Amino acid sequence: MAAHSATPAGTDSPTATAPADGWSGVTQDWSSDQDAFKQVSSGKTMMWIFLLSDTFVFTCFLTAYMAVRMTATEPWPNTSEVFALTIAGQHMPLILIAIMTFVLISSSGTMAMAVNYGYRRERRKTAVLILTTALCGAAFVGMQVFEWGKLIEDGVRPWGNPMGAAQFGASFFMITGFHGLHVSIGVIYLCVIAWKVLRGNYERSGNYQNVEIAGLYWHFVDLVWVFIFAFFYLW
Repeated sequence: MAAHSATPAGTDSPTATAPADGWSGVTQDWSSDQDAFKQVSSGKTMMWIFLLSDTFVFTCFLTAYMAVRMTATEPWPNTSEVFALTIAGQHMPLILIAIMTFVLISSSGTMAMAVNYGYRRERRKTAVLILTTALCGAAFVGMQVFEWGKLIEDGVRPWGNPMGAAQFGASFFMITGFHGLHVSIGVIYLCVIAWKVLRGNYERSGNYQNVEIAGLYWHFVDLVWVFIFAFFYLW
C-alpha cells in the first residue's frame, strides 16, 4: 500500500513550517540569514558595514557643503582661479587637481590587478602592485599638502577667507582633510598587506581575501574623491 503524505493542506512542501512567534522567531530568522550569507567572510562583511557608515558621513559633509554654498551671502570663490598654478608662464586652472585625480583613479587599476594576481597566488606581482597603489596614494597626499600650503599662504583659514565667502575655508579643510586622512590610513593599510604578502602569510593559508578587502577600502576612497572633485572643484 502506498504511503500517504502527512503534508497539511495549504503548504507547499512537507518541510514547510510556519514562522515562530516571539524570540523563537527572531532566532529562526537570524539562523536563516546566517545560512544565506555563510559564504561571506566576517572580514569582508565588517568592511562593507564600515564603508556603508563612512558613506553616510561623506554624504552629510557634501550635503552640508551644498547647503552652505547655496545660502552664502558673500560671493563664493572661483575654484578654477583659486586652484590654478602658473607653470612656465602659463596660467593653468585646476592643473594640480587634475593630476591628483589622475593619480588616484589610476591607483584603482593597480589595486584591481593586485587582487587578480592575489587570487592567482602570484605573490611577488601582488605585492608590487599593492606597493604601487600605496605609492600613488602617498603622491596624492603629498600634492594635497602642497595644495593646503598654497591656500594657507594666500590667507585661507577655516574661520576666514580673503577671496570671498568665509565658509569656503571651513568646507575645504574639513572635506579634503577628512578624505586625505582616509587616503593616509589606506597607504599604511596597503603597506601592511603588501608586507604580509611578501612574507608568505597568505600563501601558507592559501587565502588572499585580505587583499580583496583592502581593495574594497581603496576603491571606496577613490570613488569618494570623484564626488569631491565634481562638487567642490568643478561646481
